Amino acid sequence: MGSRRRFLVSGSAAMAALAAASGWRALAAGQPGAGKPAETFEVVRSDEQWRQVLTPAQYNVLRQEGTERPYSSPLNDEHRAGIFACAGCQLDLFSSRTKFDSRTGWPSFWASLDNAVGTRTDRSFGMSRTEVHCRRCGGHLGHLFDDGPKPTGLRYCMNGLAMAFKPQAA
Repeated sequence: MGSRRRFLVSGSAAMAALAAASGWRALAAGQPGAGKPAETFEVVRSDEQWRQVLTPAQYNVLRQEGTERPYSSPLNDEHRAGIFACAGCQLDLFSSRTKFDSRTGWPSFWASLDNAVGTRTDRSFGMSRTEVHCRRCGGHLGHLFDDGPKPTGLRYCMNGLAMAFKPQAA
């Protein structure tokens, strides 16, 4: 009985880690947004309209709460002055002045722009995290952690696919 229980526990943990690393959604979690309070957003499109304006990879992240592979986004290595905006509705989200190298493989920021993002509790994969979404269209951006640098101590760990970079004019 003990070895069977150990197998089930370690197997479940391995599946959760694999799911998180590959961007799969846990079957028990149901559809993205399931069990979350309904929110209203300024930019509303049908599922088909979102599929027309986003690439399949962007759709997976922004509309299905997927996660891109670490170190796969060119925005992780973007160091020019400018603004990171929502790839779904072009709302300005983050300034390059708050970007830092978190060594996690995803673009990270210690602060968002005022009135740019919303948050809600994400209880997928048997843990509780703070999910970050675009305030205007509700697109999933990533997660917020409290292990960032000063002055805020926050780390907005964002999917590069969820954003577009707008360089600052020289």
